[in-house]
Formats: sequence, C-alpha cells, structure tokens
Amino acid sequence: MMLIRYLSQIGRYFIMLKDVFNRPVKWSVMKQLILKEIDDLIIDSLGIVCFISFFVGGVVAIQTALNLTNPLIPKYLIGFATRQSIVLEFAPTFISIIMAGKMGSFITSSIGSMRVTEQIDALEVMGVNALNYLVFPKMIAATLYPFVIGIAMFLGIFGGYLAGVYGGFTSSQEFITGLQNEFIPFHIAYAFIKTLVFAFLLATIPSFHGFYMKGGALEVGKASTVAFVWTSVVIILVNYVLTQLLLSI
Repeated sequence: MMLIRYLSQIGRYFIMLKDVFNRPVKWSVMKQLILKEIDDLIIDSLGIVCFISFFVGGVVAIQTALNLTNPLIPKYLIGFATRQSIVLEFAPTFISIIMAGKMGSFITSSIGSMRVTEQIDALEVMGVNALNYLVFPKMIAATLYPFVIGIAMFLGIFGGYLAGVYGGFTSSQEFITGLQNEFIPFHIAYAFIKTLVFAFLLATIPSFHGFYMKGGALEVGKASTVAFVWTSVVIILVNYVLTQLLLSI
C-alpha cells in the first residue's frame, strides 16, 4: 500500500509540472510575481549562504591542515582539498540541503496557508490557473540559484584561504598553488549543472506539498516538514545519479 501511495504521489507531481504551463497568467502580472519570488527566495537566502560558506571553508582548510602530519606531504594540498571539497560537494549539494530547509519550508508554508484560507480555491473560481500563478514564478526565480552557489564557492575558498594563511597552517603562495594544481574546468560546469537541477527540485517539490496539502493550520507545519525531508532525499539521490553520469566518464 505504501508503494502505491508513493507512486501515486510521484504521478501527481509530474501532472502538476504539466499543469504549471497551462493557461499562463498575463505577463504584466507574472513579471511582478517573478520579481517578488526572486526577492523572497534568492536575495533573502544570500545572508545565511554567505555566513555558512565562509566558515565551513575555513573549517575544511583547518581540518585538512591538522591531518597533514607527515612532513613529506606538501602543504599546497590544503588549498587543493579546500577547492575540491567546496566546488564539488559543499557549495552545490550541502547548501541546497540547507536551502531545502529555508527556501523549501517558506514555499510550502506560504502555498499551504493559501490552501487553508481558501485563497487557491478563490483563484480557480476566478478562472486563474493557480499552479501557473503560484509555482511558475518560483521556477523562474530558481534559475538565479546558481549565482548564489557561485558566491558560496568563492566565499568558501576565501574562508579557507584566510583560515589557512592567517592560522599559520600554510603560506599564501602554497595555498594558491594548491588551488591551481590539477584544476579541471569541467568540475565547475558539473557543479552548476547539479545546481540548476537542484534549483528546479527546490522550487517544485515544496510547491507540490504545499499545493496538495489537506487539513487546517496544524497541517501546514507537517507539510513543511515532509517537504523538507523529501526534497533532501531527492537531492541526495539526484546528486548520486548526476555524479555517476557526469564524472565517471
């Protein structure tokens, strides 16, 4: 029974994605909605992303430095390890899981509260495609999410540089040599491809849980929790699949 329920939910999710593009709202209204979503989802997320990225980058550099106890191992590996950790996994994947908590719960609770207060029913009575009105602007705003991840990458590496150099673990020249050593440009492309896919999931999965929730105000909190769990699970699974497809060539 549980398997059937999960399969029906997956089916409803894909039907929702199709319905998002039916009967679009006129552009003058949509433009305002998109700008509002960019402000709510992207601009408001910058503070927490910058804070976490900077200090996690510093921690990665310090942890790497403290584990290089063998004097034969070159110090530039601190910069190398920081770059690889931040660019490949921390910035795209772990920031996305944090955003599933921040951005995802905001989306689910805002759409869920509209469902509870019957605002979605009112939109549909007026002949407006509620899915297009509510979900499509979030999907467009999410296309700017890679810019947030780009900032996270920079600040993570910069935090690692400051922690490594000013903590006395490595010299500036050695850290920069490590950053440049064996750099593969496709890793940046891989990180941003992942980020775009995660952005789509971050916009649509919480929207699905908010739009189709049932019950009263208490269920809004439950729906937010469920949305966060499922968004995180799908991000981890998709991360595995994309890594297997893109990096194991």
